[in-house]
Amino acid sequence: MSLLEVRGLTMRFGGLTAVNRVDFAVEQGEIVSLIGPNGAGKTTVFNAITGVYEPTAGGVFLGGRDLQRPFEARVALGVAAIGLLTGALGVLLFHLEPLWAAAITENYEFRKSFVWSRAWSGLGRYLAENAGGVLLGFLIGALVGAAGAYVVWARQRRTPFGIAGVGVCRTFQNIRLFQEMTVLENVTTGMDLHLRSGGIQALCRTPAFRGEEGKTCDEARRILEFVGLLRRAGDQAANLAYGDQRRLEIARALASRPRLLLLDEPAAGMNPTETSTLMKLIAAIRDRGVTVLLIEHHMKVVMGISDRIVVLDYGTKIAEGTPDEIRSHSKVIEAYLGKDDSS
Repeated sequence: MSLLEVRGLTMRFGGLTAVNRVDFAVEQGEIVSLIGPNGAGKTTVFNAITGVYEPTAGGVFLGGRDLQRPFEARVALGVAAIGLLTGALGVLLFHLEPLWAAAITENYEFRKSFVWSRAWSGLGRYLAENAGGVLLGFLIGALVGAAGAYVVWARQRRTPFGIAGVGVCRTFQNIRLFQEMTVLENVTTGMDLHLRSGGIQALCRTPAFRGEEGKTCDEARRILEFVGLLRRAGDQAANLAYGDQRRLEIARALASRPRLLLLDEPAAGMNPTETSTLMKLIAAIRDRGVTVLLIEHHMKVVMGISDRIVVLDYGTKIAEGTPDEIRSHSKVIEAYLGKDDSS
């Protein structure tokens, strides 16, 4: 079973089809590159995989599991429970005053103990006499509540946070670090998915929180040592060189303990020395057991580290294969260089 499977992925924005029925798979332990000319739909595919976009059609599967959460029995029970609650509130909204009168006002006698049995009897009598109106109020409230609960659940079916929680993390084409935080703090934010201490524990700085905080900082330092940034742990992220900021983004993604790491143009803007260092880092990440899917325009990087390459053009997959196969593929050459019409 492949680690990642993209099946028939389609993304439409109004009348524009940005990605059209794209299929590919990434095996455990591979480095796979997703390439294509500008506007081919590469970042759109990344956004669909990581939950930024909801696919128009098709699916994304991690280890055979659909990253879109199914409508399970427990979800149905939750929606039903909210519907029942809001149905009861609907009855109160439309019938509060007569219900109060039938149960309380009509059964209250001045200076005498209140008899609750008469209150329940009056309430039952009102409900029986006005069953149609009560039922209508209940149905309106239940439908509004259940529909609202379903809409909220549907909007949470594929969130970036939820997908990161099952082991799919990414970097971005444009650097998105917390510039005013230190290098170490940036990495520790990536571990938030796995922290157990809550807000109250953090405010009170309980022993459990302090212990977890210490372990988090130790792990962050190990990651920084792995990417070559440990000596800059106390510096502000904004003060790092461009190539170091790129590596810090990768370190922050690694802090979330991904099974699959998506890198969006990690070599963009790097000089040759930084690019060479990056290639070694990506290979080392794969050697640590993390599968890598990357978008890259730098062909030296793509051809130098990829096990397989997937090529998109105008949102459609036009080729897939090893670097040697892609290098000589006629459709890939045509997509990048154009078609020879001299004949």
